Amino acid sequence: MALVFPAGALAQHEGHAMGTAGNAADWRMPPMDAAMPMLPGLEGALPPVAPFLAGRGMDPEMFPEARPSEILVAAPGDTVDLRASIVRRQIGERTFVMYGYNGQYPGPLFKAEQGSTFVVRFVNRIEMPTTVHWHGVRIDNPFDGVPGVTQDPVQIGDTFYYEVKVVDSGLYWYHPHVREDVQQDLGLYGNLLVASPIADYYAPVHREEMLTLDDILLDALGLIPFGEEANTHALMGRFGNVMLTNGTSGHALTVRKGEVVRFFMTNVANSRTFNVVFGGARTKLVASDVSRYEREVWVPSVPIAPAERYTVEVRFDEPGQLAITNTIQAINHFRGEFYPHVDTLALVTVLDEEAPSAAVDGWETLRAHRAVSEDVERFREHFDREPDRELRMTVRVRNLPLPIMQSMEMDTLYVPPMEWNDAMPMMNWLSTGSQVTWILREDATGRENMEIDWDFSVGDVVKIRLFNDPETFHPMNHPIHVHGQRFLVTSLDGVPTGNFVWKDTAIVPVGSTM
Repeated sequence: MALVFPAGALAQHEGHAMGTAGNAADWRMPPMDAAMPMLPGLEGALPPVAPFLAGRGMDPEMFPEARPSEILVAAPGDTVDLRASIVRRQIGERTFVMYGYNGQYPGPLFKAEQGSTFVVRFVNRIEMPTTVHWHGVRIDNPFDGVPGVTQDPVQIGDTFYYEVKVVDSGLYWYHPHVREDVQQDLGLYGNLLVASPIADYYAPVHREEMLTLDDILLDALGLIPFGEEANTHALMGRFGNVMLTNGTSGHALTVRKGEVVRFFMTNVANSRTFNVVFGGARTKLVASDVSRYEREVWVPSVPIAPAERYTVEVRFDEPGQLAITNTIQAINHFRGEFYPHVDTLALVTVLDEEAPSAAVDGWETLRAHRAVSEDVERFREHFDREPDRELRMTVRVRNLPLPIMQSMEMDTLYVPPMEWNDAMPMMNWLSTGSQVTWILREDATGRENMEIDWDFSVGDVVKIRLFNDPETFHPMNHPIHVHGQRFLVTSLDGVPTGNFVWKDTAIVPVGSTM
């Protein structure tokens, strides 16, 4: 199949004019909360990069309409096909040109058995190079999907074979590692669910559901364009203003009274940390990235950072309709004020028909998992020793517009430990990856980011201390991911962890030490 894209697809565009009603691909200031003022001196300012939208210059009708995610069973030894391509998507009442894996949103749900290995024949049919990263999987390095580190980018029209070895049961996900700000935001993400051979690994439930959480940035003309030469929204990430669950803005499900649902949740958003509330229904936290918890616990909500996964079991006892929501304390930076904010992620209709109670015997029991505790116990001798390595999270900026520099130095600019919302959308939009560099710094050597080169042997137990420096140009909470490994968070701000779970991603609040 020949792939032909118009001149300028991620190469060049003709001008940066503020958008008009006739050209959705021009730069347009993103929607702003009316309570957040425009910074003086930024009127008419534009990001110093060209705007980019997928399939620019092409009729959306020439692309196939994307369909909801389907299950793809990957049996041991199988070779399965995965294709990244341009699709036509409908969000609400509007149609957009986006990307999809196998023409689906999200991409196909891979199901595999713990301990198995399968091969993914990946073909790139989008308009830029890409890769696939198998997030959280303890995979052999050549198949980890990091361009320039583990593989070359998969060029337009090319094929790459990924050998996926799933050591652990649990919930994982896959996504690009080239211009994730564009490719992932436009729909290139999907889940991998690995089943344990243990029959009662999870407690009995009536059913299981996927909740893949995302957001997308839209205005009346459509998608707010992305940056061509570099990403925009570099100070805080590209917060969206429309919530997506399983790729749609209107996700809904129907359950019976008393039904217990196991939800597998993944946050695939560019920057947003969600605080998920199940409408007052009783919620049990069961597992996270790579394992079950030592002990199940009742929770009022589940904070979930980008790339994290959580497994919860929820019982719906009251007939009627309830909302699964993102319930947060938003902040107005300029006024230093918090205010409550609620986004609907899904609607649940609870029928008056009773679900069979015998199917979920033991629901009231909070199970303890001895196997997890025994696994953790092997590492307790390391919990109190000094770390092997220490990293500081900070940021460096250059050539930002003067009003932004002056604003960030204002005494009234309060920075909370967690940023639940985009509290400065204009400044964020105007800040690009060519001006803002987020840094992991090794204070002991002064090395930063890719200058850091650590060597370990298989089987080494390494303790790393992370500090999120609050005395930077713009402190920001950060989810930290270690590729191809698993880890235990032993403490946060000196408070020891009391209920362990194996992780591959954990969020470090501003000013915190983990």
